[in-house]
Amino acid sequence: MLVSYKWLNEYVNLEGFTAYVLAEKITRSGIEVETVEVLNEGISGVVVGHVLEREKHPEADKLNKCLVDVGEDEPVQIICGAPNVEKGQKVAVAKTGAVLPGNFKIKRAKLRGEESNGMICSLQELGMEGKLVPKEYAEGIFVFPSDAAVGEDALTQLNLDDHVLELGLTPNRSDCLSMLGVAHEVAAILSRGVKYPEVSVETASEKASDAISLKIEDKEANPHYLAKVIKNVTIAPSPLWMQTRLMAAGIRPHNNVVDITNFVLLEYGQPLHAFDYDRLGSKEIVVRKAKQGEKIVTLDDQERELKSDHLVITNGIEPVAIAGVMGGANSEVQADTKNILLESAYFDGQTVRKASKDHGLRSEASARFEKGVDPNRVVPAAERAAQLMALYAGGEVLNGAAEEKSFEPSPAVIQIAAEKISSVLGMEISTDDISSIFDRLGFESKQDGSSFTVTVPTRRGDITIEEDLVEEVARLYGYDNIPSTLPVTKTTPGTLTEYQVKRRKVRRFLEGAGLSQAITYSLTSREKASQFAMENSELTPLALPMSEDRSVLRLSLLPHLIEVLRHNLARQNDQVAVYEIGSVYLSGGKENQPNEKEHLAAAITGLWHFHQWQGEKKAADFFVLKGILDGLFEKLGLNSQIEYVQSKRDGLHPGRTADVLLNGQIAGFIGQLHPSVQKENDLSETYVLELDLSILMEADEEKAAYTTIPRFPSITRDIALVVNQKVVAGELKSEITAAGGKLLKDVSVFDVYEGDRLEAGKKSIAFSLKYLDPERTLTDEEVTKSFDKVMKAVSEKFGAELRA
Repeated sequence: MLVSYKWLNEYVNLEGFTAYVLAEKITRSGIEVETVEVLNEGISGVVVGHVLEREKHPEADKLNKCLVDVGEDEPVQIICGAPNVEKGQKVAVAKTGAVLPGNFKIKRAKLRGEESNGMICSLQELGMEGKLVPKEYAEGIFVFPSDAAVGEDALTQLNLDDHVLELGLTPNRSDCLSMLGVAHEVAAILSRGVKYPEVSVETASEKASDAISLKIEDKEANPHYLAKVIKNVTIAPSPLWMQTRLMAAGIRPHNNVVDITNFVLLEYGQPLHAFDYDRLGSKEIVVRKAKQGEKIVTLDDQERELKSDHLVITNGIEPVAIAGVMGGANSEVQADTKNILLESAYFDGQTVRKASKDHGLRSEASARFEKGVDPNRVVPAAERAAQLMALYAGGEVLNGAAEEKSFEPSPAVIQIAAEKISSVLGMEISTDDISSIFDRLGFESKQDGSSFTVTVPTRRGDITIEEDLVEEVARLYGYDNIPSTLPVTKTTPGTLTEYQVKRRKVRRFLEGAGLSQAITYSLTSREKASQFAMENSELTPLALPMSEDRSVLRLSLLPHLIEVLRHNLARQNDQVAVYEIGSVYLSGGKENQPNEKEHLAAAITGLWHFHQWQGEKKAADFFVLKGILDGLFEKLGLNSQIEYVQSKRDGLHPGRTADVLLNGQIAGFIGQLHPSVQKENDLSETYVLELDLSILMEADEEKAAYTTIPRFPSITRDIALVVNQKVVAGELKSEITAAGGKLLKDVSVFDVYEGDRLEAGKKSIAFSLKYLDPERTLTDEEVTKSFDKVMKAVSEKFGAELRA
C-alpha cells in the first residue's frame, strides 16, 4: 500500500511528525514501512509557465520555437520537441539552472541555431513512471489546468512536494488497504482523532430504483449489492489534485468518473465500478454464477471463458463484469458516456480469489475483496463517489439506490481481563492504560472492575479473539516498553546421539580421503528411480510433481551422483570423487507414508591422487574405491566383520562388482559402472558404491586391542598359486589362514596374473605369508612345517599348484 503523506494529513493531523519519524513509529507499532520515497528528490527550479507563442523551428521540422512566460520580467524562448505543445498552454518549465532527476542540469543552449533558455517538461522528465502518466500526456508534455498560477512551483502544483510511504502489509491487515484505515492506525499511534470526509449529496426527485432493478441469485457469494444512478455526467479529465493523488498511490488516471471510483477505493477501501448505464442493454442487474463456458471481454480487451463457480454481474442476459475482479468492455465508460450506474457491493473473498486466480487477473478491487473489506462501507463509499461525480462530472444523482441485502454485519464483541493481558505480556499494565489504548484504536469498551467488554468495529476484521486484543495492547503500548527477561526453565546440554557421532565420523573420513560432498534431489524420474536400487520396492509418486523429471521419490543415490560426475567432466574437471549421505524411500503402500532409509553412496572417475609413481597420477580403479571403503570400515571398527563377495547387479560390470557383507548380511555393493552405462553418460572408467548406512551404524564396534611391539623378528614367505580362474582369492586366503596355524599372523594378496604363460582357464594368485612368535625367534624348520600344511590344504581343496 502506497500512502501519500500529504493526503494522509487530510484525515489525521500529522503536525510535528515528519514522514520519516512517522514511518519509524508505524514500523515500531507492527506494520513495516518498507521505504519512504521523496517524490521531488533531486529536482529544483521547475515552475508553471504560460506558452505565449509557438511556431515551427525554421531549421527542424520536429522542433517548436516557443515564447514562454515563466513569471519573470521577460518571457523566455524555449525550443521544445513535444508534439502536443500549443499556444496558450500552462506547462511545467525547468528554468536555466534547474536540476532534474539524475542530476541533469538545465543550461542555456542553441538548438539548430536558435537559443533555448530552459526546458518544457513531461511528467516522465520530472521523475514519474511512464505507466502512471495519463495516456493523453504519455508521449508529450503535461498541460496544467488553465487556472494554474504562472511562476508558481510546478512540483507543488503536481503534489510532487510529497513523501510516499510504502507499507508492507501482512494479509490480516487489510484494513490498512485504504487511506481511512491507515488514518485510524496512525491516529491510534499518535493519540489523535480521525477526520472523515464530509459527504452531502443533493439528489433529484427521480428514484434510482425506477431506473434500475436488482436481483441477487447467489446471496452467499454476494450478500449485499447497491446500485446508484448518476445522470447527465460530462466525461472529462479529473481535477489535477485527484490525478496526482492517484499517481502517488500507483494508479494511472483515466477520466473523472473512473478516477473517482479509484479515488474512493483508495480512500475507503471499498471497490466500486462504474457502468455506462446506456450501454448495459437493459434496466436490470442480475448477480449470478456464470454458466460453464460463458464468455466475456473484460476492460483489458481480453476475451475470457468463465467457469460455473465464477460470480458475474449481468444485465439479465449476458455478463457485464466478473464480480470483484474486472468490468466488461461492453459497458465501459467512454468519452460519450452520459449516464452512470455505480456499483458498490460486498463479495465473498474466496469466490473473488478463485475467479482472479483462474483468469490470472489481479486488480486493486480483487486484492481487497480477497483479504476482506469492511461490509459497513458499502453505502458510505457509494455516497462519497456520487458526491464527487456530482461535483466534478456535473452529474445528477438519482434519489436512493437499488439495493439488496441479505445480512446485517455486526461488530465482534470480546471479553478480556486485564490480568490476561498482563500474564501474556509478562508485565503489569494498568487498566487505565488498557482502556486508553482501546479508545485510541476506536474500539468501544466497557469496564467492569479489571475486565473489559470490547466492541471491535467491522473495519478490523482481523480482531476476533482475546489474543488479538492482547497484541493490539502490546503494539500500542510499545514493544520497546515491554521489559526483556530471560526464560526460567530447566536446560539440557545438547549432545549428539551415537548415530550422529558415527555419521559425522563417516563424513569426515570420506572428505579426508579426498571425496567432496554432494547434495542431490530426493525427487527423480520414473526411469531413474529404480536404477541401482538395493531393495525391490514400488515407486512413491508425488501428488503434484514439479515435472516428469521430479515426479517420484528415489530408491538409490547413485543416479544423481552419476549426473554430478557428468556435469563436472563436461566442464573439464577430469578428476571427480564425490559422496552423498541421503535418504531413499521405500514404498509403504497406498495408505502409508514411505519408509525412509539413510544410504551412503560414492563415485570416482578420472585420474586419482592416492598413489603416485614418479609424479604421475593413477587412474581410478576398483581397488582405489575398495581401499577407501576398507579405511572407512577400519575407522568404524568393523573391519573383521566385513566380507566382499563377487556378485552381478544391473548397471554394473559383471566381473568387477562385489556385495559388501556385514556379518553375513548384505549392507551394500561396490563395483564399476557397466561400459554401456559409462558410454551413455560420457564417462570413462567409473567406480561406485552404495551402502545402507543404518546397517553400519547399528553394528557393534570392535573394541580396540593393545598389541605389544614384537621383540623377535618375523619370517615372510611368498607363494604364487596356480588355480582355476573361477577360484576366488578371498576363499584361498581363508583356507591359507586356517591351515597356517597360530604362527601365521598375516596373509595378503600382492599379485594376480592371467596370461600366455599359463594354461588356458588358469590364473596365478600371489600371497605374502608372515610368521611370528612374540615369545621367541622362529626356526626355518617350524616355518617350513607350517608352510607345507598350507600347500597341502590348498592343493586338496582347490587343486592349487606352486607356480614355477
